[in-house]
Amino acid sequence: MREILANGTLVTPDGLRRGDVALEGDKIAGLAARIEPAPGDEVVDVSGCWVFPGFIDAHTHLQCWTGMDWTADSFETGTRAAACGGTTTIVDYATADRGVTMDEALAEWHRRAESGAGCTANYGFHMAIAEWGEDSPAQMRRMRDAGVSSFKTYLAYDHLRLTDAETLRCLEVARDLDAVLCVHCENGDVVNELQRRVLAEGVTGPEGHPLSRPAEAEADAVSRLLYLARIAGARVNVVHLSTALGLEAVRAARSRGQRGVYVETCPQYLTLDDTRYLESGDDGFAGAKYVMSPPLRKPSDVRALRGAVLAGEVDSIATDHCSFNLRGQKDRGRGDFTKIPNGGPGIEHRPAVMATSFEGQLGPTELCRLLAEGPARTFGLWPERGRLAVGAAADVCVWDPSARWTIGAATQHQAVDYTPWEGFEAHGRARLVYVGGVLVARDGEPCGATPGRFVAR
Repeated sequence: MREILANGTLVTPDGLRRGDVALEGDKIAGLAARIEPAPGDEVVDVSGCWVFPGFIDAHTHLQCWTGMDWTADSFETGTRAAACGGTTTIVDYATADRGVTMDEALAEWHRRAESGAGCTANYGFHMAIAEWGEDSPAQMRRMRDAGVSSFKTYLAYDHLRLTDAETLRCLEVARDLDAVLCVHCENGDVVNELQRRVLAEGVTGPEGHPLSRPAEAEADAVSRLLYLARIAGARVNVVHLSTALGLEAVRAARSRGQRGVYVETCPQYLTLDDTRYLESGDDGFAGAKYVMSPPLRKPSDVRALRGAVLAGEVDSIATDHCSFNLRGQKDRGRGDFTKIPNGGPGIEHRPAVMATSFEGQLGPTELCRLLAEGPARTFGLWPERGRLAVGAAADVCVWDPSARWTIGAATQHQAVDYTPWEGFEAHGRARLVYVGGVLVARDGEPCGATPGRFVAR
């Protein structure tokens, strides 16, 4: 028995075409202008809709202890929210903290993902490396064999960051494994010093957060990473790029002919700016909702990054979904912004925010590249995912561009008490979402199915 999505506008690697898609089991079984139904087939009319491959969010932190608190979203709630928005696969950051092997961390993240009532969307893992030792190369090889084809290191956070020498060694191993290294690019020493100075000046509220993490701290780290990657001949993904200065460093590397430089940014850096830290609600603490690292930036940075998206310089848009409740979690940092848990939610609303924010500028083909094809190609999910094609995974998002609705915390499925886009009037919505051929969400609401599984890359 097949499910035939009929009369849609299909978003394929070769462009847009009108036609039908047949789903059978967990694969796409047919793609044609017209698919004649056989007895027992179910036909769903999707006229007026764009039919995308399921979207991929390659930067999430679910059910994660960050050193301050557990994130608000578990794998159960996070993947359900993702699917309601049209995302069918996430790649989450498993983390080998200091004193923990990568093997132990991977096993722990598998346990977390398999707990609860199950995952609605599929999931894969990056492996974040917080310390470097003699056995690290062998551990990375074991991760590669286990379907983890990307790693992460940090240039900030004392409990996570590697030295430049260790980062270089990690890059060399990643090169030999044909893996991608994702890097959090901020100069940790500069951030630590500026945090101390800002607090000493009596600035303790959320507005101190961006003051302590200037654009130059990001640009310095991006430039340093790219030179290290050039020495190693390794592929790197600059995660959550947030500044025009950081973008300039990427452009400089690419202009030198450096290959394997991938850029990810996030909806918050394309739609919000640092005036949000001055929101007056909650006794002047409402700005804590936007305490994430890197912080929201100047309007000029937003314009620069949007221009880079339109120019095709950005490879993927992910969320860095790392949710904490404003009340009961973030408010523990009243009186000291450095104690506000860093992170914000976005896993559910990324497709709608991007489709609306770039309406009239990015068409369905470009949205597909940024939200599905780009991350699939970068992180080893292509060609099984990220494209509509016979034999590809039956992960599909049927998108209704005519839908109109308002984003709000009261109606979201993310397990957190706010959204950065409260009151945002969205144009377009996931009408039907399939994971492995199973309908998991309809018109932004979950259907109760949990077919999500681990995806080796």
